Amino acid sequence: MRFIGANGLPEQRPWLEVAAELVPADCPPVRGFAVRRGRRLAPGWWWAATTGRLVAYGSAAMRDHLMLLDQERRVVGLACRPLEFVWRDGRRVVAHAPQLAARIADGGHVLVDCLGAGFLPRRLAGVQAVLEECAQEAGWQYRVEPAADPVVVANVRWLSGYRHPRCAGSVRPGRLRDVFTSRRPLAEGTAALGDVVRTLPVVYHGLWSGELTAALDRPLTEGTLVAAAGRHGR
Repeated sequence: MRFIGANGLPEQRPWLEVAAELVPADCPPVRGFAVRRGRRLAPGWWWAATTGRLVAYGSAAMRDHLMLLDQERRVVGLACRPLEFVWRDGRRVVAHAPQLAARIADGGHVLVDCLGAGFLPRRLAGVQAVLEECAQEAGWQYRVEPAADPVVVANVRWLSGYRHPRCAGSVRPGRLRDVFTSRRPLAEGTAALGDVVRTLPVVYHGLWSGELTAALDRPLTEGTLVAAAGRHGR
């Protein structure tokens, strides 16, 4: 197992030893992403509301899944390529770095590879079983995620523009949940909070953070039904 140690230098240690001691969501990328001519999206950085830090991504699929993980309430840590598994397959040395790592509030860890197309690349198919077995040995999870629902991605991308905590500040604590105690249209609830110029960002932030809930697998409009989490919105 390869990773970047606390001194900023690469290290290689046995997998179960690393899994017992290391928090991958706190580690920098074990290697970066090449910029390839002709690609529609260059590698970039995502500001994660979960951690308040920048997380690298190397493709549109990675960016989308990074964004979706950032929006999950149970996720408390995020990183890009923090670990690289290395093993022997006969005489051949195989190495693979899962694209994303997430730390869960219950202390669990999830490693994720993201598919940009509708098929599993041959190389990933060849390492998937090994990574699943390694993750299981350590009590972790390894997932290969298909391309995300484009409607969900579009909605969450819009809400992500309001993910910064500053967007929550213009409504007194508890008021948002009071207004959306019962499910009601987004525009109606926003108007009930006050001046919509000030309160709409608060509602969007509530939907991003999970304080409010709505069906994000359908286009988000002024008529979308919104409710406080744990009330009548689920």
